[in-house]
Amino acid sequence: MEEIDVPSHFLCPISLQLMRDPVTISTGITYDRENIERWLFSCKNNTCPMTRQVLSNTDLTPNHTLRRLIQAWCTLNASHGVERIPTPKPPTEKSQIVKLLNDANKFPQMQLKCLQRLKSIASESERNKRCLEDAGAVEFLASIVKKDFANEIEIALDDGTMECSRASDEALSILYHVGISESGLKNLISNGSEFLDSLLHVLKRGSYQSRAYAGMLMKSIFEVADPIQLITVQTEFFMEIVHVLRDQISYQSFKAALKLLIELCPWGRNRIKAVDAGAVPVLIELLLDTPDKRACELILCVLDQLCGCAEGRAELLMHGAGLSVVSKKILRVSHVASDRAVKILSSISRFSATSRVLNEMLQVGVVSKLCLVLQVDCGHKTKERSKEILKLHSRVWKNSPCIPAHLLSSYPSS
Repeated sequence: MEEIDVPSHFLCPISLQLMRDPVTISTGITYDRENIERWLFSCKNNTCPMTRQVLSNTDLTPNHTLRRLIQAWCTLNASHGVERIPTPKPPTEKSQIVKLLNDANKFPQMQLKCLQRLKSIASESERNKRCLEDAGAVEFLASIVKKDFANEIEIALDDGTMECSRASDEALSILYHVGISESGLKNLISNGSEFLDSLLHVLKRGSYQSRAYAGMLMKSIFEVADPIQLITVQTEFFMEIVHVLRDQISYQSFKAALKLLIELCPWGRNRIKAVDAGAVPVLIELLLDTPDKRACELILCVLDQLCGCAEGRAELLMHGAGLSVVSKKILRVSHVASDRAVKILSSISRFSATSRVLNEMLQVGVVSKLCLVLQVDCGHKTKERSKEILKLHSRVWKNSPCIPAHLLSSYPSS
């Protein structure tokens, strides 16, 4: 396309691109629908991007006059390579979704068609996702997940063949992609643990993809749950979360499982429950294998929390590579990872420092690494913790031949 000046009022103030579906918000400013929906619904803003005024509502009024002017301008400049913008499809209304849900409830044989239509609606725009939630689609989808998990439906594939799949698989997929609001998530667990129990059932017996969706939904739910709901999580939940980590279903679900443990472990006896579920050895093995920076940081964060209890420290020390792999991540991943790794070693040195453990810390290079921390540029807290550990056991470590001479010089005095 040739260089051509586009009238400034045809450009979206957010993207500075030609508007395809101009809509006006309550402040009177016009934006392209896709961009303003992302601003309002995905980014959860409640202000006008241009004026920063708080919006009285999030209604988007189509600016038909401006759209026709843009289309006419495109037609006039077709010889310059400008393509005409098609008339946008009208957005789905709440009443249409309500009718769809009512039909599915009245006629069970229409459930497949309803699920396919809901998935299509959700994929069209952020506005549609919010409209689905307002129309009660989240409750409808949750009810499907809570029904007998063995109730299977047929899903049409792109090549025209049919594949047997469970209704709950489809419902879980839509629930995840809708991006349920905080109030919607709270509503799912406000009347008991039935929905969470259903997700646990999926984690146990579902397909890999459904287990991934269930894990990510659980993470979102527990982020907004009440303390009593966090405290009363059963060991069985932790066992299934650990299985998700061990199986590494997907990178997204892997990170969600780690974040879920970070969310749950500080509450009540959850650290002990996670340890009993076998989290520590699985996390150590993952730490040995993963090259991903963010994954390392999350794993070390969980291990730091688990080492806050005697059971967690004992499990880490029982693993042959526990101390070694934690030490090796110091100064090799990020400042965050180094800080978490040193915190783990601090817990070990303060509360589990038997003569065998102190000797192992010398042999596998933990003490040398702590001395190195004092010599390089890293976080102040990390250096202070390293210094405290070295001072705490200086009588055992300070004159050890296991520490190289160039590092021994930085060993702090008692």
